[in-house]
Amino acid sequence: MTGSAPTEVINLRLILVSGKTKEFPFSPNDSATDIAKHVYDNWPMDWEEEQVSSPNILRLIYQGRFLHGNVTLGALKLPFGKTTVMHLVARETLPEPNSQGQRNREKSGESNCCVIL
Repeated sequence: MTGSAPTEVINLRLILVSGKTKEFPFSPNDSATDIAKHVYDNWPMDWEEEQVSSPNILRLIYQGRFLHGNVTLGALKLPFGKTTVMHLVARETLPEPNSQGQRNREKSGESNCCVIL
């Protein structure tokens, strides 16, 4: 067999700030930038009110953290064949890593401070 096996598909359910959702299939090699471009190029009709001007401002949030553009789904160790939920937001810039006192949280040993519903 050549190419990717069907089991090497990661389903992402993307949630907008408005609460609208849509599922997209991706490969483990797809990066956050690839995903933003694919979603922008295949913008769902029922998301028309949230349409953005450029894929460059689309950001993914996974487990409360912004994903930088070169991070691949494989690097996140997401499960194949299952649906992973991420939030999709329009934002010009990303916060700097280790900003907002993350070092203080690391000292306490608890880094999972927030739950996004």
